[in-house]
Amino acid sequence: MTKTIGILTGGGDVPGLNPCMKAVAMSAFELGYKMVGIRRGWAGLLQYNLDDPESRDQYVRPLDREDVRTIDRSGGTFLHTSRTNPQKVKAGTVPEFLKNSQYGKQIAPDGMMDYTDYILKVLDNLGIDTLVTIGGDDTLSFSVRLSKEGFPVVAIPKTMDNDVFGTDYCIGFSTAVTRSVDFITNMRTSVGSHERIGIVELFGRNSGETSLITSYLAYVDRSIISEVPFDMDKLAKFLVEDKKSNPSHYCMMTISEGATIEGGDIVETGEADAYGHRKLGGVGEITASEIKRLTGYDIMYQQLGYLMRSGAPDSLDRMVAMSYGNLAVQLIKRNETGKLVALHGGKYTTVPINMVLAGQKRVDVPSFYDIEQYKPKIRDFMGIPMFLS
Repeated sequence: MTKTIGILTGGGDVPGLNPCMKAVAMSAFELGYKMVGIRRGWAGLLQYNLDDPESRDQYVRPLDREDVRTIDRSGGTFLHTSRTNPQKVKAGTVPEFLKNSQYGKQIAPDGMMDYTDYILKVLDNLGIDTLVTIGGDDTLSFSVRLSKEGFPVVAIPKTMDNDVFGTDYCIGFSTAVTRSVDFITNMRTSVGSHERIGIVELFGRNSGETSLITSYLAYVDRSIISEVPFDMDKLAKFLVEDKKSNPSHYCMMTISEGATIEGGDIVETGEADAYGHRKLGGVGEITASEIKRLTGYDIMYQQLGYLMRSGAPDSLDRMVAMSYGNLAVQLIKRNETGKLVALHGGKYTTVPINMVLAGQKRVDVPSFYDIEQYKPKIRDFMGIPMFLS
């Protein structure tokens, strides 16, 4: 019997998603499997109306070789994405056709609903035998739920923060760092020309790995990471010293968007999404303002934001994305589902899918960061992972 594999991407886009999906599809076709693309991540399954034929065309896309032939040449995800969480649907976002249906289970007094049963119904209706999900820990948390419900799932980790628990590497991380290093290198032109202090804010909610690795590779003067609250006065003093000691009379620092000032809270704005996260960003701007006040020096502040994850993937992200995709299909062939594909010590492997919920992946501060000097410090390179994680 021919297997039908469904595939979707969820959460933020990163470079490498399209090469990964192409690898899954091409490997599946070689085995005679069918492929079905789910558009807009978990939202595609939640919004799919079983009684509306047009709904299928909007959210479900049968795939063939021609559909995926050239998708690896660009970044992002050709199936599109969302931050929908089917097991935590806010009352105001429930699809009209699902309101008052038999599928929803209220899980909170504010009307929060769990539509897992409906997702399972849709997957059955579509004839999908196994689902390949590509996402971060938020997206994959619902993959864990489906697996617990008995549905075959193989998960692939992606996030430019590189913070999915259970793997050393996530698709998108290398390109995000590469982009950041390039931008910082170019930014030195203006910061140096005007003899200023350059402050670059990078993505990184719970893990400061992008700030740590970028600062390490770009040789910036100071690096603030999510894991270590910082003292503003102390940082200002360091930056003054760094600027004065530089023959070009400037200095540079990076800061994670999830960083906190000692005694303060994480900087968030807007309403929480389906996974309980509010939008991060702004700690770099606050830091820039305070550093200017404390030092009297002019600042050049840059929030890289989405530029970190835009465009095509670099070679390493292509390599990992394609390898993860091929490994996922090999697992499906062997009926080894309920797994997360992973890299451990530079080798491809798998872990149980529920590993993504077993903890938080964060920078190993004692091994890789100097909390007194606010900069990377690798105490012993012998035997450490390639990405210091």
